[in-house]
Amino acid sequence: MASSKDYLEFILEQLSGLDDITHRSMMGEYILYYRGKVFGGIYDDRFLVKPTKSAKAMMPDADMELPYEGAKEMILVDGVDNREFMRELVEAMYEDLPTTKKK
Repeated sequence: MASSKDYLEFILEQLSGLDDITHRSMMGEYILYYRGKVFGGIYDDRFLVKPTKSAKAMMPDADMELPYEGAKEMILVDGVDNREFMRELVEAMYEDLPTTKKK
């Protein structure tokens, strides 16, 4: 099942307090970047983030889910209605994330 543009727009609105959030469509899903680093994505209308040290600390009881068959587990963000939490989460994760390689 592909993710809806409506859900993408909702998540992007929730993250609008951050500068330099971008996304890329990939096979009906969306990869999300903050300042050029991949931090998560939207898969089957679920907002999932990489299981970084910061993300685990901020969401210790969060469910781990597969974005798609064969992928590594990611953290399901349950608090998508809380704009401030979302901003703090992505900012905290930024330093834990590897730099994205450019092709």
